[in-house]
Amino acid sequence: MLKKLYHGSSRIIEKPVFGYGKPYNDYGLGFYCTESLEMAKEWGVGRECSGYANCYELDCSGLKILNLNEERYCILNWLAVLLRNREFDVPSGLALEAREYILRNFSIDYGSSDAIIGYRADDSYFSFAQDFLNGTISIRQLNRAMHLGKLGEQFVLKSRSAFERIRFTGYEIAESAEWYARKMRRDRTARREYFNVERNGRRKGDIYILQIMDEEMMPDDPRLR
Repeated sequence: MLKKLYHGSSRIIEKPVFGYGKPYNDYGLGFYCTESLEMAKEWGVGRECSGYANCYELDCSGLKILNLNEERYCILNWLAVLLRNREFDVPSGLALEAREYILRNFSIDYGSSDAIIGYRADDSYFSFAQDFLNGTISIRQLNRAMHLGKLGEQFVLKSRSAFERIRFTGYEIAESAEWYARKMRRDRTARREYFNVERNGRRKGDIYILQIMDEEMMPDDPRLR
């Protein structure tokens, strides 16, 4: 099965290099792509710097692909992966305790995966996750916040085998004047909807991190779906 992927960058990348990059990205070291050409163009530009959407085809036959958005996983599985790879500000005792609880009970083995599919934790997503750890929003609100502004899902190549199967097919230029403005509009939309609706939209029966810890909820608990 061939999958079309795109990688936004300030340069053209004909051959992604296994083992190269920043180890502290969302899912650790890897080559971060998206199935959306438009999203790649947004990710590839800066305020005053145009970029490229590099285009690829990936032969997925036989690859072990971990999809964190499948029904068998909950949002806390995604958060556990993020906590292992990104630096979080944990100013409160609750946030620190929450971090340790999620890592201990919701971590999944992704080390053997050839690729990972999951949310992209840009600044907006990151702030939503921090609010959850600090007990400000419920797990329902966190789930809904992940979809505000359609901030993006990413496909990350992790293994040498996956890197050997990706083929460069060309690129499209992303002009900063157009695509940086689109990126900023998407982020502002998500933040506006979050603060206007979600952050203050508590409902009866909402479950917060304190209750999750006190009741020792586990990944198979239907209340976390």
